[in-house]
Amino acid sequence: MSSLDTLLAAGRRAAEDRMRDTVRLYAQAADGFDRTTGTTVPGAQTDLYAGKARVKAIAASTGQEAEAAEREIVLREYEVQLPWATPLPEGARVLPGMRIEVVSSPDARMSGLVLWVTGAVFSDQTTAWRIRTEDRS
Repeated sequence: MSSLDTLLAAGRRAAEDRMRDTVRLYAQAADGFDRTTGTTVPGAQTDLYAGKARVKAIAASTGQEAEAAEREIVLREYEVQLPWATPLPEGARVLPGMRIEVVSSPDARMSGLVLWVTGAVFSDQTTAWRIRTEDRS
């Protein structure tokens, strides 16, 4: 094992030690319409990962205002770090529009937060897998 591999292994252990949140990464199918009841039915959810993570607000986030479903929302950016070696189901990729739900956190205000994936960063020389997200509430 090279010195770089040794340093990366130590960095990955340290990064995982900081992962105190529990999250669920999932894809959600498009909503449907139930003609019998006249209501919208949420699409099926497919879990890609459930486990430890570190969820942190991006300091430079501007809290940009936007409109969605005829209401004003504020977009806040977060970075979600998963263990570097996190496996995904065969053929799955993390794509914009997928979601990450904060299942539990030492900061109780984070529990239940649903974040929308905007991008993911892959590299063999990082200590964690980083996923860019935004809070659309």
